[in-house]
Order: sequence, then structure tokens, then C-alpha cells
Amino acid sequence: MTENPRDRDGEGRARSARPRDGLGRPLPYGAVGVERQPEGVVRSPAETVREAQLLLDAGKPFHAHEVFEDAWKSGPEEERALWRGMAQLAVGLTHAARGNTAGGARLLLRGAGGIAPYRDGPHGLDIGGLVGWARELAARVEASEGAVGAGRTVRVVDAAREAPRLSG
Repeated sequence: MTENPRDRDGEGRARSARPRDGLGRPLPYGAVGVERQPEGVVRSPAETVREAQLLLDAGKPFHAHEVFEDAWKSGPEEERALWRGMAQLAVGLTHAARGNTAGGARLLLRGAGGIAPYRDGPHGLDIGGLVGWARELAARVEASEGAVGAGRTVRVVDAAREAPRLSG
């Protein structure tokens, strides 16, 4: 019987030690990748927004998604849907930048729907602006789906150029 070659953490969960690029795609072992975000970091909402904005501006929405995921998992129950929606926006941008038009558009719209109920913009978040950004980008990404040729990946959006402004 062969041993499973996947990297595992102490609890047996898959944890790939492979380096990753700025969009979170695995690179070959030994390649130089982008430093990963540490998992399970508890930040204040202001720190979460600030860190995620820096990552988005740097074209690293996959890493921003991990920051939002930490807030989603560690924040108060009444804000979990907000942070989950923010994580979905970031991962939707990630997929769109990777050329996954259908998945990117779907996650952008799901994230917009998740944050829309937080109209008052907690923590300085520009909810109206983010919902509008996500819907517009999703429509543009969906419209470009036919531009992706069979068997080839086309980068539909530039993650850094398309990064949203989180605060108004």
C-alpha cells in the first residue's frame, strides 16, 4: 500500500506545503512563492479591513480572503455573514483573475448578497460601493465567458487593478 503524498497537519487535515503564487495557485515544490497568510489570526475589525485592503491593492485577493475568513471564524455571531460575504468577494475576484469566469461571477454575486443586509456599513465598510463593484465585475466577467477559448485559460481581470475600495 502506498502512503498518501499529501501534506497533513497534526490533526490529519490536508495542508499543502507547496509554495503559492499571488492568486493562491500551487507552484512546484522548491519554487519561490508568495508568503502565505497565517491562519487563525484574531484581528480587530479595523485591522482586518486594513490588512485585507493592503493585500487587495497588491493583487493578492486569495490572501485577503484568508484575512476575512479569520474574521468570519473568530468574530461575533452577528457579523459572521458579513465577513463570510467579504471573503466570498475576495475569492470571487481570485477566481475571475485566474480565468474561472463562472465561479468568479457566482462568488462575487454570492458575496454581494451576503453583505447587502449590512447597509449601515459597519467598521467603515462601504457596503453600497462594494455591492455595486461586485455586481458590475460579475456582469463583466460573465460577459467575457465566451472569450475563453477551448482548452486555454484567459486572465479576465487584473486582480490589483480591479481591487475594490473597502472603505468609503
